[in-house]
Amino acid sequence: MKNNADKNFILGIDTSNYKTSVAVVGLDGEIISDFRELLSVKKGERGLRQSDALFQHIDRLPELVEKACSRALNGENGGKILAAAVSTRPRPQEGSYMPVFKAGIAAAKSIGAALGIPVYEFSHQEGHIEAALACAQKAACDCGKRGLEAKAFGDEPFIAYHLSGGTCEILKVRRVKEGIGGYDIEIIGGSRDISFGQVIDRVGVQLGMAFPAGAEMDKLALAADCETSLLKKIAVLDLYINLSGIDTQCRREAEKIGEDEHMRAMLARELFSKIAEALVKLTKNAAETYGIRKFLFSGGVASSEYIENYINNTMKIKNNGNLEIIFAEPNMAQDNAVGIALLGAKAYGDETR
Repeated sequence: MKNNADKNFILGIDTSNYKTSVAVVGLDGEIISDFRELLSVKKGERGLRQSDALFQHIDRLPELVEKACSRALNGENGGKILAAAVSTRPRPQEGSYMPVFKAGIAAAKSIGAALGIPVYEFSHQEGHIEAALACAQKAACDCGKRGLEAKAFGDEPFIAYHLSGGTCEILKVRRVKEGIGGYDIEIIGGSRDISFGQVIDRVGVQLGMAFPAGAEMDKLALAADCETSLLKKIAVLDLYINLSGIDTQCRREAEKIGEDEHMRAMLARELFSKIAEALVKLTKNAAETYGIRKFLFSGGVASSEYIENYINNTMKIKNNGNLEIIFAEPNMAQDNAVGIALLGAKAYGDETR
């Protein structure tokens, strides 16, 4: 751990539907602390009511804030929190709202008032994009190399996928240079019904896994040793898909499989293959429609090693090496407060410059 003497920090808070997150970053973008806790979901259940999630956030925030700030401020001479940043809504659009974000807003504004510091507000989606860009790992289709390549995106528009438990959207994104920053985001495609994450979680819970089931389903898919033909392809129409059909197919097959470990792995592999196959098609369609060659994958579903490998390998084989495909580092693809804190650092820098 670096000496924090004379350093200044930004506190970030994110209270999503299934995770409480607090992070502290330096003005230079260095991640000082990053603490997260999954909300508790009873075994066999596939989600939480907003009231239950809100209560859990309120219960967990004080301890997480204390941990995050203690790591930042307890250097040899200590540091100073200059501003707080918080996610206040799901998307940067009028009318976007979920009660769970009220917990983070209350905490951030209370801290801001007590310390006499500014509080910057962003959307959960902007936090995902910022964290993905800042902590990205590029697997370029023409060379297969990995490394930190987020700066290659610059200020040009790019296309981002937000693939999580409740969201399946394709976004046209441009960084906002005026005001307190953030992103100008336009939804250009995605699922017209449920999300990839919902399908994965529903099937995982039916197979006896704890909610959320994405990480365990990914391990199953990676462990599978052969292919099956249990599921139909996900139909892609321009930049849109529907997922209720494959959800029904998967749950029907999961009921037949029961405790057969081999077939459980086969089903997970085929589901993840069908998801990745649809994403490849959507990516090609988006590139052709908008003439944009840079694509960013964010959200918990994008942390899947199986899906990332499938997309990168397929795009390379099909000679789409002129597209820049960037996946967030798996830990940063999931819900986190790091992106919100980094946006706060940029906003503070813009205001004090």
